Amino acid sequence: MTKVFLILHVLAAILAIGPVAVAASRFPAVVRATPQDAVSLHRLCRVYAVIGIAVPVFGFGTAGAMHVMGDAWVIASIGLTALAAAVLAVMILPRQQAALDAALQPAGEGGSQAATVTATAKQLAMFTGVFNLLWAAVTILMILRPGSTTGA
Repeated sequence: MTKVFLILHVLAAILAIGPVAVAASRFPAVVRATPQDAVSLHRLCRVYAVIGIAVPVFGFGTAGAMHVMGDAWVIASIGLTALAAAVLAVMILPRQQAALDAALQPAGEGGSQAATVTATAKQLAMFTGVFNLLWAAVTILMILRPGSTTGA
């Protein structure tokens, strides 16, 4: 059963987190250039964020089957995963929506609309970088598994 959980965990990570990482990374540039195209990127981020819940679910199953729930690398991975989820839910998705709202509204007075989109896009680029770095750290912990007895 351990191998099944591990396979599902890795597949979920690749198929759910990968698209969010790519779409969120592309969003800031796309929302400035062609806001209509950014709508689909935002939708992709929202949908795959929900699908991404499978990653920690299968991760808990894997860690439980391997009897490593108390290991420091698992606890650190859980914390980093929770932080990445919070960054996505609290910092990225709402700002994507705000950037879309500003970019898709009819042209108003002055350049405030473009300035809002640009400022939000810059914030999004930063938060998306943090999100991606958190997942990179989790991936490294999953591969290195400090204290592992497998010799890998």
